[in-house]
Amino acid sequence: MTPGLLGEWLTAGELDLPLPGSGDTLCRWARLADLTEVDVVAGRLAEAHADAVAILAELGGPEPRRGHLWGVWAAEAPDAVLRARRTGDTVVVDGAKAWCSGAGMCSSALVTARWDDDPGSPRGLFAVALDDPGVRRLPSSWRNAGMAASDTRTVEFVAVPAVPVGVPGEYLDRPGFWHGAIGVSACWWGGARAVAAPLYAAGGSANPHTLAHLGAVDAALTAAEATLALAAREVDADPQNLSGTAELVARRTRAVVESAVDEAIRRTGRALGPAPLAQDARHAARVADLEMYVRQSHAERDLEALGRLAEGTR
Repeated sequence: MTPGLLGEWLTAGELDLPLPGSGDTLCRWARLADLTEVDVVAGRLAEAHADAVAILAELGGPEPRRGHLWGVWAAEAPDAVLRARRTGDTVVVDGAKAWCSGAGMCSSALVTARWDDDPGSPRGLFAVALDDPGVRRLPSSWRNAGMAASDTRTVEFVAVPAVPVGVPGEYLDRPGFWHGAIGVSACWWGGARAVAAPLYAAGGSANPHTLAHLGAVDAALTAAEATLALAAREVDADPQNLSGTAELVARRTRAVVESAVDEAIRRTGRALGPAPLAQDARHAARVADLEMYVRQSHAERDLEALGRLAEGTR
């Protein structure tokens, strides 16, 4: 289902979204939420594509070709290291990249790598075409049903031509890094809405306990929606992060939305029992996918970082 949906969305222009900070950021995030509500895995990959398009625009990278699905592969792992080197007038990358979502679906990707001739410098960002013969997708080691359809695996690169995007370190230092982090939480919100749908559908057959769970979930989802709307206004008012608050806004928003995800998963299960998880394949897949997807949050480590940023702000 996921590759087909992504192809349909690309062809129909569903992934042509307003850029963050362009004055219509809320529309961007609402659309990402809507796509993820349809399919959590496809929505997650759609967000990565939209993020790549935004990064290329912000850092002056190559123009994305229509119909090409992009990934952003920036995770770093001790056993999967990617390095960039110059060979004549060309830059190539060698090594491996772990946690490459959409490995078999993406046409191109943005990857982070160290320069061989300056290993102490910040990581650079590079655009690579994935149809190059030097690209090798390793067999999947994924063992969880959640997000299994995202085709996340390690990819090896051997002398693959790469186009530098921005200067070393700019990928992480730009305001758009935190704007993109909020976009991920918009997808979480859409996934939470999908998970909670059977609880909303219980309707008049619900008992008081089920209604109490529904009330709590509805409050949490409404709080997430309001927080995303507030964050969108702040991003549009300060797209270059002149106030220096982009990280604080992003971490607050992600924390609120993550709490809504937890409420939706936990309370829907408690209210409706095992039947939806056991007998409704789409619901079971959404729960499994969303539980895995929201682990892009670093839990208490992210809350600690939020606490440090929020200290003294009230």
